[in-house]
Amino acid sequence: MNGTKTALVVRGGWEGHQPVEATNVFIPFLEDNGYGVRIEESPKIYADAEYMAGVDLIVQCMTMSTIERDEFQGLHAAVENGTGLAGWHGGIADSYRNTSDYLHLIGGQFASHPGKHPDDRRGDQSDNYVPYTVNMLPAAADHPITRGIGDFDLFTEQYWVLADDYIDVLATSTQKVRAWDPWHREVTSPAIWTRQWGEGRIFVSTPGHRVEVLEDSNVRTIIERGMLWASR
Repeated sequence: MNGTKTALVVRGGWEGHQPVEATNVFIPFLEDNGYGVRIEESPKIYADAEYMAGVDLIVQCMTMSTIERDEFQGLHAAVENGTGLAGWHGGIADSYRNTSDYLHLIGGQFASHPGKHPDDRRGDQSDNYVPYTVNMLPAAADHPITRGIGDFDLFTEQYWVLADDYIDVLATSTQKVRAWDPWHREVTSPAIWTRQWGEGRIFVSTPGHRVEVLEDSNVRTIIERGMLWASR
């Protein structure tokens, strides 16, 4: 590894989120910003306390999967002591569903991505792609992650998120009520947020389903800035 700072990329889980291809989008950016990058294909590395103490930034892209107790404790200790944690979509907001302490750490959890009308579904991932707007909040106007970025539209999975009020929300998206939906009023979920945990910073972007979404100029800029913001 080269560079004066250390970034740990932990990737894996459900292959539909392209964990290898997706993280490869951002590794050159990290290297260009002075990070030596280490790649791991499981969260086992989190249990190595000596190594984790020197990590400045964790970029996690691990959808679902599981995490062992010592691995989570290592991750939690690293963040609490100042290691940044950043990620997008299911790679951070739908990881380790069976570990409630992880959900507490992140502050927002994927619940659903309501899809197209049943008659329009084809049995593939696109069944869950809908048009929606990412709405920037006033707090985003001067934040280093989102400064200069206005509302923007996407056609991809729209996350319905369960969240607490300790997250600092920079952008939201609103799930509409459609004729076939069982809910009766619009639901607004956080789409981009940060969180302070001990000495560490956490950054989450719910847009980022696949590489083509990550290559949207707004999404990519927000994630690149979010990684740098979260880093020690």
